[in-house]
Order: sequence, then C-alpha cells, then structure tokens
Amino acid sequence: MRMSINKQKCDPALRPGYILGIETSCDETAAAVVESGRRIMSNVVSSQIDVHSRYGGVVPELASRQHVEAILPVIDQAVADAGLSLADIDAVAVTAGPGLIGALLVGVAAAKALAFAIDKPLVPVHHLAGHVAANYLSDSELEPPFLALIVSGAHAHIVYVEDYSEFKLLARTRDDAPGEVFDKLARAAGLGYPGGPRIEKAAVEGEKEAFFLPQPHFGNSLDFSFSGVKTSALNVLNQAEQRAKMQNVERELILSNADFAATVQETITDILVEHLKEAQAMTQADTIVLAGGVSANKRLRRKTQDLAENLGIKLVLPEMKLCTDNAAMVASAGYYLWLNNNLADFSLNATALWEMTEI
Repeated sequence: MRMSINKQKCDPALRPGYILGIETSCDETAAAVVESGRRIMSNVVSSQIDVHSRYGGVVPELASRQHVEAILPVIDQAVADAGLSLADIDAVAVTAGPGLIGALLVGVAAAKALAFAIDKPLVPVHHLAGHVAANYLSDSELEPPFLALIVSGAHAHIVYVEDYSEFKLLARTRDDAPGEVFDKLARAAGLGYPGGPRIEKAAVEGEKEAFFLPQPHFGNSLDFSFSGVKTSALNVLNQAEQRAKMQNVERELILSNADFAATVQETITDILVEHLKEAQAMTQADTIVLAGGVSANKRLRRKTQDLAENLGIKLVLPEMKLCTDNAAMVASAGYYLWLNNNLADFSLNATALWEMTEI
C-alpha cells in the first residue's frame, strides 16, 4: 500500500464526497458514511462488551469471530441509514492498523472486497489519525495546525497536527497506556470491565490523594510512563488487602474503592495534562484537542478545559459518542487522505504495529 503523504495542503471545499468508513481494530464492529469529512450521514457500531466482560478484557480470537459475524450487516445498515446506495459512495476507508491483527484483517478484507465490487478507491487509515479526525466531526470550524493529546487503551500520544494527514509525534508512552492501566487496576479492585468507566464512576466520592503514586518524567523528553503508576497502585491495593486479612475485616474498610479509584484517576490525568501543557509551551499551539477512548473521562476533560482557559487558547473535545472506536472518525480521516490521493491497491494488508511517524 502507498503510505506517502502529499505535502500540499488540501482544500476540502474543492471536492465534496461520500466516504464509507470501516473500523474493526479491537472489539467494535463499525461502519459509517460521512460527507466531505464533516457531516455524519450514518454511524453504526456493534459492541462486543458483553462478550468480553466475563473475561475481564478483550479476547482477540473471540473479537475476530464476532467481527466476521457482524461486519456485513453493519456495513449494509450504515449505507441504508445514510439514505444512499453503494453507487453513491466515492471511496471506502478502513482502519489498517494499529490494533489486534485478527480483528483488523476482517475489516481490511471487507473493505477490499467492497471497493473492488463497486470499483471505488480504497483508503487505508491509521487508527489514531481516525481518533484525531473525530474532532472534525465535533467542531466544523476546526482546521490544522493544532496540538492533540490521544489517549486510549493501548496508546498515549501527543502529536502536532500540521495538516489533515500530516502529524509530528512529540510524545508517546514508553510502556503501558492509561486505558490499559485503568482496566488492570479496575479488575484488581473488583470493579469490573471496562475499567475506564468503572474507575471514573467509583472515583466520584473518593479522596484524590489517599496515597502516593509516582509521576515519572524523562528529562527533556515529553514521553509518558504509566507502568510505575500501575505497579505502585497494585502494591497499595495488595498491602490494604493484607492489612484487612490481619484485622479480619473487609478490604474496603482499609482502603475504599472510591479512594483507590480517585487517586489513580487523579494521578494519571495529572500526568497527561502536565505533559500536554509542556507540549503547548514548546509548540505555542493556539488550539488543543483530545482524542481516543480515555478522552471521554470527565476529570481529564475538566482539567484540559482549565488548562485551555488558563492559557487563553481554544479547546476542542470530541463528542462522547465519538470518543470510543467508531467508523465515522475513520471516514472523516479517510476523506482527507482521499483528497490527497493517498490510496491503497488490493494488496493492502493489516498491520498490528503502525507508528504515526510512518504515516
């Protein structure tokens, strides 16, 4: 597939188009139709949360099987909900990576077959570029350049968006991602899955500084690290459980889930926003956006709003329904790639690892 970027800035007003987006990078089977990168015509998501919740996390093989069953009905519904026919579609955009390889392959295979059948261009989309593009659907006036904090179950990035399909990576996590940490700590505390929403709900009544958690920094680097936060939090939880056993009481009497969740959430969001603040000072960006599943976290959104207000700059937050994986964001990102003629042939393959620097 051709992944080179056309450095010419695209003008969306020059070429309207209907893009069918397909997303299967993890545990959501999704399809959507977006007009000219900004207007959602349809957005269909088939969730697998009920399937995976009994296991406390996503089981890749099960995810792939669920995608196979859902992909064609989801695509059919997306086209029908948009009030269009396949002949009206100008291009087919699909998440080609990063993600679970088995899950990605289902979406890529469906997109290739469909693009071939209707003789339309095939557009490979980077999953994180899709999350950034969710903000174009939430704010019709948003245009590059701007600074983006992308936070999800597998990623924590700060990127400078120079153009619609051109990104400069400023920071990334060197180990765990915030969403992953939320899932593991929620499971350890018995809060259930998915961890992010469970941690956020439990944190509402909790003490935000119930115990100490580290906030590592790598000298002049803006990179993140959350493995120390995770390990320290697990140690605190285990120590509380041991004390509870010695006193023959419930662990909640030693360390409540509310205090545990609130302290974890506060520490992780502090780290994210502090690094974002440093990135803004470095780039002097006058607009910042949030992206990714963890951008739905209300505490993170509040802190980012406070940061933007204090700096006197614009903040764009994706609509809640566009924070988690969906195909509307893929179609939006795909539209700008299509404008730049950044297409793939039918040898396109999915890739589990795809750095934003390689777009």
